[in-house]
Amino acid sequence: MRLRMMLVGCVLGFVSVAAMAQGGQSQGPAAGTIVDPVKAYDSQLNIVESEMMGVVKAMPAEKYGFAPSAAIFVPGQTVIFDKVRTFAEQATHVAQANYSFAAAISGVKPDVDVAAIGKMTSKDDIVGTLAGSYAAMHKAIGTLTVANAFEVIKTQEPGLQTRGTLVAFTVGHCFDHYGQMVEYLRMNGLVPGGGGPPAK
Repeated sequence: MRLRMMLVGCVLGFVSVAAMAQGGQSQGPAAGTIVDPVKAYDSQLNIVESEMMGVVKAMPAEKYGFAPSAAIFVPGQTVIFDKVRTFAEQATHVAQANYSFAAAISGVKPDVDVAAIGKMTSKDDIVGTLAGSYAAMHKAIGTLTVANAFEVIKTQEPGLQTRGTLVAFTVGHCFDHYGQMVEYLRMNGLVPGGGGPPAK
């Protein structure tokens, strides 16, 4: 009986180790591995794209015109919201930036009217356009190589900008506005990604 239990324990231990090894492999290349810049940058854009698309889908269409105002704060609290963007304007700003950054990285002119994006107010139009802007960024990332990823390019963005650093700037810019848009959802009693009211 004791021998049988020991054998079962060994088998279970082996299965666990094998599963852990397989799990480790599914998490990506091992530390120290040199990867293609396209794969590296795409993985980062995928993260913020998923977060941002979750937020724009979670906000109800009738709330796309929402912007923070003094009315939602404690009476008497000093607030300044003269030129704050609406939720729709936050999303369209990100889409415009994505298209512009993609063009700077790839050298290919956007296939959409970037200026017109800023006038959109419909949720369906904005969600579709934002998704399209991420597709444009992925396409631009696809033009990166080890040879050109850190070649200096012409752009109006601050800092030393290469194709690679502009991709990183794009991801940071998206997360900047994602953080603001999450607050807009919270102000309306919505949970980012969930779309419903917070649990009580």
